[in-house]
Amino acid sequence: MDLVVDANVIIAALIKESTTFVLLFKEDFHLYTPEFILAEIEEHQEEILKKTKRTAEELYKVLEILKRRIVLIPLEELDQYLIEAEEICPDEDDIIYFALALKLNCPIWSNDKGLKNQDKVKIFHTHELMNL
Repeated sequence: MDLVVDANVIIAALIKESTTFVLLFKEDFHLYTPEFILAEIEEHQEEILKKTKRTAEELYKVLEILKRRIVLIPLEELDQYLIEAEEICPDEDDIIYFALALKLNCPIWSNDKGLKNQDKVKIFHTHELMNL
């Protein structure tokens, strides 16, 4: 199954080895995210380090593994989907994820409950993916 992965999922996996972390490596899932996610993670690196039991070196190694596991999509590939994404996305911070989901015609994996307040793009929470 193809899935667009939201930043909250990736950050949760960086903080601790949990169900989210395990699901990120499930072979049945083909994962995609906008390339800006790297800048977002870097922006929150100190916060992530405070919340995790991982050392900075361990965090870096996990991030490197995730970068090989998740396909990063350049923002310019999403331009033609932005208008439709803006119209349907309930949270302006997540428009890029919706544009990517529209481009790939696939669901979004996010734990943001508010994203389900639309009916154009399927949203899966982590607990829903566990039950698949």
